[in-house]
Amino acid sequence: GRVKMSAEEILMCAVELGKNFCLYFDDLFFIITPAELECDALCKEKTLHRVLRNVNSQLLVVRPDLNVAAFEDVTDQEMQSGKGMHFSIHCYKTTTPLAGMPVAFSVQVEDKSYYMCCERECGEMIVRFKEGEVPKEIPGESNIIFFKKTFTSCCSKAFKFEYSMERGMFLAFEEEGYLRKLTLKKLSKDEVDETMKISF
Repeated sequence: GRVKMSAEEILMCAVELGKNFCLYFDDLFFIITPAELECDALCKEKTLHRVLRNVNSQLLVVRPDLNVAAFEDVTDQEMQSGKGMHFSIHCYKTTTPLAGMPVAFSVQVEDKSYYMCCERECGEMIVRFKEGEVPKEIPGESNIIFFKKTFTSCCSKAFKFEYSMERGMFLAFEEEGYLRKLTLKKLSKDEVDETMKISF
């Protein structure tokens, strides 16, 4: 971590370096705003708990036993039990906000936690859910990080999620039989693709 110094003198004590090498301070009087604290790595800042909806108001449901994630019509009763549809959206601090807010997704199914990642398989990118926890800090690039962007400038309540390791590729759904499977899809320039529209 780095602290940008201003001309003012800053009194600091009880500084601790956490295991993610970000500076931590005890509750003391000092003149530093959070914006002046920078983290070279991505450090988890907050976690939102949300369901993810597509343009048809269907909910994203993860079924690890079937190795599938798809948008589905969900009854209120099913939503109460919430298996595989209540997501944790882990937001990370970034020093490059222009790319969008870096986020990672995880979901609880039964008593296990699964995180979303992307892998190349037979030449195409596949969205996978793997058992495990999302790390508190990420040293560099990661196949679990997506950049959260507003869907369009006039639609700030909906989002699209760009895969951090392949720019121009976004989370989307595609029809496969009766399934609306979660997938990664290339966005051609200046196109608005409703299959990439995700709201909370």
